[in-house]
Amino acid sequence: MQQRILNQSPAACPNKAKLMTEAHSQALSAKLAKNRLYQDCFKYMQSDSLALPTIPDVSVKIRRAINEPNANSNKIARVVQIDPSITARLVKISNSPLYRGRRKIESCPEALTRLGLKAAQDIITAFALKAVFNAKSPVIRRKMQELWAHSSYVAAISAVFAHKTPGFDPDRAMLAGLIHDIGVVPILAYADRQPEILANPTDLAEAVRELRSPIGVQIVRKWDFPSDFEDVIIHAENWHRDSGETASYSDIVMISQLHSFIGKIDIKQMPKLDELPAYKKLAKGNLDADLSINILDQAKDEIEHIRQMLT
Repeated sequence: MQQRILNQSPAACPNKAKLMTEAHSQALSAKLAKNRLYQDCFKYMQSDSLALPTIPDVSVKIRRAINEPNANSNKIARVVQIDPSITARLVKISNSPLYRGRRKIESCPEALTRLGLKAAQDIITAFALKAVFNAKSPVIRRKMQELWAHSSYVAAISAVFAHKTPGFDPDRAMLAGLIHDIGVVPILAYADRQPEILANPTDLAEAVRELRSPIGVQIVRKWDFPSDFEDVIIHAENWHRDSGETASYSDIVMISQLHSFIGKIDIKQMPKLDELPAYKKLAKGNLDADLSINILDQAKDEIEHIRQMLT
């Protein structure tokens, strides 16, 4: 009888499961207590004094111009054209498979007309965000670059999924994918200013795991982003979450992130895609099942096109 109890799973033995959970929690607390990076970032986050990234200036100007009562494409174009790089990419994306029309777009006002002002605002913000992922020290700069590469890949896949799923805007999905890990940026930035703080290689991973979501939520609130972007950040890796019958942008970003891991993480460590509630909802929305599972092959040119524009 005793042996049978020992062999039971935690789920079959609630008291044992509770003890295991408490033991794990205590062990984690002990580790985090020795992690100065976590302790510092947590303390400053709690007191609302952690240095958060500011939204790029060009995005602020565009948002302000778009929200003016008499806003139109020509007036917005004059603001956008202050940055030739963003102007060129705006024209390029308006001619991409996501938005392509019958004729080629060659000017900024035409691009804004095709995209729509609200969509253009999301796209311009996405283009400008790369400046946030920056650091001085070589080690942290490399980690920022890796974070941007991952975020832009997820953003590109999200845009393609949204393009092929009724009811979603590719531009908004792209921005949602791009900011799903934005909470990591202040942690890296703090480590960049305090290089001696990373004495233990696991300190950064622990701090990111515990603080990525709450810091990310603080950032999107500071930037006045849509409230559902908070769900994108909180549930980016909540694989088995079921948010109801209707698919959301957090579902798109989560499934896109899973796709981004293909070939990089042991498939045995990943949940089965077609068993996830988010995947089933997207597939029900007429997203072709074969396309979803093979999106990296079937839409690789489209995905790479968006990644190049972002980087």
